[in-house]
Amino acid sequence: MFKTESCSHSFCHDCTSKHIATKIQDNIIVIPCPGVDCKMVLDPESCRQIVPKVVLVQWDECLCKSLIPESQRVCCPYGDCSATLVNDSRETIGKTDCPSCKRLICARCGVPWHSEFTCAEFKMLSGREEEDVLVEELAKKKRWRKCPNCNFYVEKTEGCLHVTCRCGHEFCYRCGAKWARSHGGCRVGLGSEAPQGPPCPSFTSPDLDYFFTHHVYLGAFVMPAW
Repeated sequence: MFKTESCSHSFCHDCTSKHIATKIQDNIIVIPCPGVDCKMVLDPESCRQIVPKVVLVQWDECLCKSLIPESQRVCCPYGDCSATLVNDSRETIGKTDCPSCKRLICARCGVPWHSEFTCAEFKMLSGREEEDVLVEELAKKKRWRKCPNCNFYVEKTEGCLHVTCRCGHEFCYRCGAKWARSHGGCRVGLGSEAPQGPPCPSFTSPDLDYFFTHHVYLGAFVMPAW
């Protein structure tokens, strides 16, 4: 049995591990005790022996990321890495090594390093405009959305409008506004008895039809859009 240190509640290892994994999957990093109406939180250190390593790594990464202001976060642009870096001098620091995958990136604009070009020149490279048009057309067809903070495309086909990007920015999937608890009629994190907030003003009936007739969840980051 696993016994919490903060409140002395006891639960089996498997149930506690699944409780933690579910919360991490829902982007909840301050994880409450599984006990009914218990307000105490679980300590990652005390859970290390019962939580799978992959979940524990995700938990640690999320906790570290939450300590970094959004304006200072830079995500490695390589899809097989996506490590979070800190750049507290975004206007002056450009070329840097990703500490995780060791590849060169531009910390100023969040793309692979472009040694022969400035950030502005790189965005205007020959062929990029045509590529961007194709990506934007595909995004429109698939109803992808751009994170307003880092410009990565996100696809979501089930659930409420609350999206948490890999960069940590929370926004409304429909209108792109920074997320607030009263936005979109979402009750997530408020409890089942909480009153429902007003719907997103940009969320129309056709959009509702689309959401509720597609029941496969996919939180995918397709590619950066510069």
